[in-house]
Amino acid sequence: VLDTKDLQVSKVAVNGQETKFALGQRQGFKGTPLEITLPFELRRGQDVIVETSFETSPKSSALQWLTPEQTSGKKHPFLFSQCQAIHCRAILPCQDTPSVKLTYYAEVSVPKELVALMSASRDGEMPDPEDCNRRIYRFSQKVPIPCYLIALVVGALESRQIGPRTLVWAEKELVDKSAYEFSETEAMLKTAEDLAGPYVWGQYDLLVLPPSFPYGGMENPCLTFVTPTLLAGDKSLSNVIAHEISHSWTGNLVTNETWEHFWLNEGHTVYLERRIGGRLFGEEFRHFQALGGWRELQNTINTLGDTSPFTNLIPNLNGVDPDVAYSSVPYEKGFALLFYLEQILGGPDVFIGFLKAYIQKFAYKSAVTEDWKKFLYSYFKDKVDVLNKVDWNTWMHSPGMPPVKPKYDMTLSNACVALSQKWIKAKDSDLCSFSSADLKDLSSHQLIEFLGLLLLEAPLPVSHVKRMQEVYNFNDVNNSEIRFRWLRLCILASWEEAIPLALKMATEQGRLKFTRPLFRDLYNFEKSRDQAVSTFMKHKAYMHPVAAMLVAKDLKVDQK
Repeated sequence: VLDTKDLQVSKVAVNGQETKFALGQRQGFKGTPLEITLPFELRRGQDVIVETSFETSPKSSALQWLTPEQTSGKKHPFLFSQCQAIHCRAILPCQDTPSVKLTYYAEVSVPKELVALMSASRDGEMPDPEDCNRRIYRFSQKVPIPCYLIALVVGALESRQIGPRTLVWAEKELVDKSAYEFSETEAMLKTAEDLAGPYVWGQYDLLVLPPSFPYGGMENPCLTFVTPTLLAGDKSLSNVIAHEISHSWTGNLVTNETWEHFWLNEGHTVYLERRIGGRLFGEEFRHFQALGGWRELQNTINTLGDTSPFTNLIPNLNGVDPDVAYSSVPYEKGFALLFYLEQILGGPDVFIGFLKAYIQKFAYKSAVTEDWKKFLYSYFKDKVDVLNKVDWNTWMHSPGMPPVKPKYDMTLSNACVALSQKWIKAKDSDLCSFSSADLKDLSSHQLIEFLGLLLLEAPLPVSHVKRMQEVYNFNDVNNSEIRFRWLRLCILASWEEAIPLALKMATEQGRLKFTRPLFRDLYNFEKSRDQAVSTFMKHKAYMHPVAAMLVAKDLKVDQK
């Protein structure tokens, strides 16, 4: 039995012999089981080759087909895949679970003016013998991976070398900007190897996608996919690259066995990402990023509600589409647990020893939380009394914020806290005391934190956001993380002038982190509700299928 979703299967053969198959009953978001009848008895341990002939559907939830107008070059169409969590079945029949790992080989035929790339080693290209207007690209992935890491992109792509094992790929219009933005990739890779062990995947390329890509990054092996919203011009959002690099160990090498245990992938990856940041930019910066993550978690839990089962570190996903449960909880609650354990078990150097050993122990395998916890107890066998004091049940199985807040170095946060408090406490008569000089010593990261702190206290009076625009001119800032928080602050303050700007940001890119909260805020503001719905309906056809499904839910739009 294999998973499929919206596939047309025309033929199945086993060891070259055509055989019977049946597509079962459609099971909602899970798709349709493909049941194959073997034409002969199998012995235990016997290998068979199963060949399926099939076609994907134009509405495949794993693929987005972009028209030339949706690309930077405006000349050629573009295709990209996104299989995590359970969409690989919408590209090919497979065992679509992270508990099963596979190697793969592929040949892809594309029009000769386009380039194909996959989450694998590039094994060369040649003219298509059947059509002189096409080329064939060959790929092999020799490290076993779960099938959510199978990835394909086809477009008018160019590359630039930015390190000994890294090319950055993008459309011509973005490739040089991307090469500049991600020039620190090799330093991050070396730091990650030092922290987590050898990098086993060979090449580490980056691909900058068109704006509708729904995630910040996707850790497809050998070829990380990233959103163009990272192109801030000052390398300030490159922590996403550190995050995707870290997945080469936690997620891709050691994988969560089921999506309930997604925090094993993401919590450890955020931990490694911040360790890389600490090595490159100092320990104060690591603590600053960690505290920002705690605020992000507070924000998510405010949105979902502190009794929502999706705020459990290990949620029950029985009958739940993993896309619907997706949030920052596995990332930031998972990180908070690891950061807290680091602090009670002897500090960063001691804890990285554990993480390296955990990766070695479970490399090339899938694990659940119980496996991780048993290994933690065996590694720290001399500290069992400390581990027994951890409130494991609340951490893992209770909704809301964690039972304990780790300790954070506040050096880089203090200025953000002071300025945000000044705004929160300001009366209208105090507003003239603010000036552009308030920001002169703050980095992009600190501006993100300052606005994040204000969001936790939102709504501010509309007089305050108007004055903020006068003195800080946030409307003209290009950094997507700053712009996103600023526009949310404006809409939550019911400032009508911000409505067109918020609608523009919600639709000109499709990253779920930005698009969903902006649409939700616009929907909750009476003056912009109808506009939010009509704008979504107008843009829906150009959105990624997963993003369109989730925003429709948020806006209570019927999806029939």
